[in-house]
Amino acid sequence: MKLIILDNYSQASEWAAKYIRNRIIQFNPGPDKYFTLGLPTGSTPLGCYKKLIEYYKNGDLSFKYVKTFNMDEYVGLPRDHPESYHSFMWNNFFKHIDIHPENTHILDGNAADLQAECDAFEEKIKAAGGIELFVGGELNTAAGVQGALSRPCVCFIQCDSV
Repeated sequence: MKLIILDNYSQASEWAAKYIRNRIIQFNPGPDKYFTLGLPTGSTPLGCYKKLIEYYKNGDLSFKYVKTFNMDEYVGLPRDHPESYHSFMWNNFFKHIDIHPENTHILDGNAADLQAECDAFEEKIKAAGGIELFVGGELNTAAGVQGALSRPCVCFIQCDSV
């Protein structure tokens, strides 16, 4: 695990976006070799997403050969509802970059069989070759806990089993 402690949210967002950009570029994705990225939702990654959008708009990064898997969705909330994570990701990230819609994967919170949906989602991850890089979100359970970090940090864990 790698722990990076920075002075503020802006620095943490920029560091994370640069790390993601560099990993994608080093991977050198193409038509037969997709970079697979696990993504969080919520307000924590917004600064990182804005920076990644900036890299794309400047011509420094393409998401054409990137597949994404989001870690969560609300059960019972329609995907087109403004508060769904599907809407969140499209409005805050995907519609601003060159990712193909079929390469974005978000759980269906309205599936008739939620366990089957989760199982199918895991199969899609396996079919994609696993997750190359998973970006975690804020650790909400640490809020107010004695000893919790008082400054923004970025943690990366190398997961060979994902």
